[in-house]
Amino acid sequence: MKLASYNLENLFLRARAMNGEAYTDGKKALEAHAELGVILAKPTYTGADKAKIIRLLETLRLDKADDPGPNGFAVLRQNRGRLLKRSRDGVEIVAEGRADWIGWVELKREEVNEEATRNTARVINDVGADVLGVIEAESRPALVRFNENLIGAMGGVPYAHALLIDGNDDRGIDVGLYAREAYEVEAIRTHVDDSDAQGRIFSRDCAHYEVRTPQGNALHVLVNHFKSKGFGSQTTSNLRRQRQAARVKQIYARLRESETYVAVIGDLNDTPDSAPLVPLLRQTDLKDISEHASFDDGGRPGTFANGTAANKIDYILLSPALFDAARAGGIFRLGVWGGRNGTLFPHYPEITRAVEAASDHAAIWADIDI
Repeated sequence: MKLASYNLENLFLRARAMNGEAYTDGKKALEAHAELGVILAKPTYTGADKAKIIRLLETLRLDKADDPGPNGFAVLRQNRGRLLKRSRDGVEIVAEGRADWIGWVELKREEVNEEATRNTARVINDVGADVLGVIEAESRPALVRFNENLIGAMGGVPYAHALLIDGNDDRGIDVGLYAREAYEVEAIRTHVDDSDAQGRIFSRDCAHYEVRTPQGNALHVLVNHFKSKGFGSQTTSNLRRQRQAARVKQIYARLRESETYVAVIGDLNDTPDSAPLVPLLRQTDLKDISEHASFDDGGRPGTFANGTAANKIDYILLSPALFDAARAGGIFRLGVWGGRNGTLFPHYPEITRAVEAASDHAAIWADIDI
């Protein structure tokens, strides 16, 4: 069987702020949206809160209108009561706290570049995984639509199973699973509510899928997407990833008490030598498929962007019995635009500019004989 992990960077629709052509302003917008959500939830808005709300609304281009039009990143929903009043003199926050109005700030969504979506299907078809962990899929209906409308249209065989449970990220950054007909998914478990002394652990989820292989073996797949480095302080982000790694370590250890074949896969957003991943990579018996003698990385160990060692952030980690049964593995990067001009490594001829790339992430795969 072939097991793979692929960060799709969302299908069909995604937050406009996350699309590559608007990355610089989009990153600021995502940070402003997150910060604004925290302030708007307060029972009472202080003078300082109101001033900060206005500044954040300006960043989101919401100071002039609730919907800034096609170039905006967000929409202000004021369903009952009013958050603000606009005049020639500017914006005034009229709500004194959360109880004074019902509404929210919603990120605008738009279709991903059509060619990029087709290239995503090309990658999935060419990798040919029997069980594929998908990272950054917006919803199960999106996975189903993509499976039914594009995988077959691009010459592949649609998957029999397209599974996803909504996670903790309200931007629609979830993890899911595709599986072939011969690989029955017998159980699904979510860990969205797992918490520790600092609060909720997973930014998205550690989704647990129990898959029955054609040979009758139970394969347990833990699909993950750890906290990114892109938003918040480095210290805070590192701590969150470390907490996530520690919790996955616990989940894995419990499974190994009774199960032989366990895989931890996904985008862990850090490198093998990083402190946050120590609980998972140094304190368990999990083995990285990239350490297999028959693993082919094409001369570049990284899975993200230009494929440097500092960009090795996607993983297939295998329990000892799974690693012993592995026959080969590799990184598939034909869907990635490498370097400023896309010349660092081969990519599909259909990718003529960076925005048409299937993803900034390469797919990683393992052939396993179980």
